[in-house]
Formats: sequence, C-alpha cells, structure tokens
Amino acid sequence: MRYFYFLCLFILGCSTTQVLNLSSLEVHKEAIIAHQKQLNHHYKDSLKSPLKEKDRLTFISLDYFDINPQFRVIASFKRKKSKIFKMKTSGTRTPEYRKYGVLSFELKGKKFKLTLYQNMKLIQKKGFEDYLFLPFTDASNGNGSYGGGRYIDFRVPNSNQVILDFNKAYNPYCAYNSKYSCPIPPLENDIEIAIEAGVKIEDH
Repeated sequence: MRYFYFLCLFILGCSTTQVLNLSSLEVHKEAIIAHQKQLNHHYKDSLKSPLKEKDRLTFISLDYFDINPQFRVIASFKRKKSKIFKMKTSGTRTPEYRKYGVLSFELKGKKFKLTLYQNMKLIQKKGFEDYLFLPFTDASNGNGSYGGGRYIDFRVPNSNQVILDFNKAYNPYCAYNSKYSCPIPPLENDIEIAIEAGVKIEDH
C-alpha cells in the first residue's frame, strides 16, 4: 500500500529554505500560486496522483480557499521529543511516530499550540532525515475543508522560530481515494477557529 507521505515527498522536494521575515503580500501571493501549480501538476501525473483514474482524467485543479496572508504567521518552536507511539489512521495501519516539538503562535487574537510529529520510517529515507509532519483539525472541517483534517509539511527548524503558513495546508490522500490509509490528526492538534486557507473539500 502506498502511504500518505508520497505527497509529502513531492511537496518537500519542491520546497525552498524558509526566511523568518514575512514577505510582502505580492511576493507571498506569487509563492502560493506557484505552490498550487506544483500541487496540481502532481495530481495530474498518472504515476503519482492519488486520484481515481476516472477523476484524474477530468482533473484540472484542486479547489483552494482564497490566498489569505492572515493565515501566515511566525510561530515559536520548542523541541519536545516523546517516546515512539503508533498513530491511528483511517485504515488498519498504525505507523510509528514520536512528538518532536511544539509550535506556539497567535491567530485572530487567540493563542494556539500545535505539535509537530516525526515519522520513524520516513526519516530513514535519504533526504528526509529532518522531515516533520503537522496534522491538524479546525472549525472549517466538513464546512469548506475536508472533514478528516489536513496536513502541513515541515523540516526540523534550525532556530526557535518558523513560518507557519496555512495557505499550504493540503488534504490527506484518503480524501480522494479510499485505498489510502492516512494518519488521523491527534486531538491535541485541534484549532477552535476556522482555518479558511489551503486546499478545500473535494467532491470526488
């Protein structure tokens, strides 16, 4: 069975080094548009797409929320490793993860914390030794965004701050095809406000 992180391999392969200065609105918009184009290209690719064949043949673009710079923030990072545990998924698979650190940030006047996880199998692959995984749920799930939550990819930070951009949030593969087994965001990563940014719900 192919795992959810196939999409992560694509996104991280196209990523660039983060700079801890929030860029101008125009620069940010251009960067997200480029990111979306790369993501759409991935979904059109017959060798990589998670879409069912009938859906891939008619695919033009994923559905995105409008690009919103309010959902791009600087978050403080604190390393906080835990013991290895088995994360629940949408199937019977229980991949091994560990908590790696916590992001603290403010959004719309409220303070939040999200945990970053490390996939113990993926970090053994060359080029992904520093890969981190951020699964989350929010108040938009089932009402604009995928009901099962969404993901954002990270690399291990080299400082105590990172840019957290929800405009890069994407759906798990199981949102498009039931043959995939996808990690279920832990309850500690629930955000009580609606994150109306990133990839929206799909009707496939």
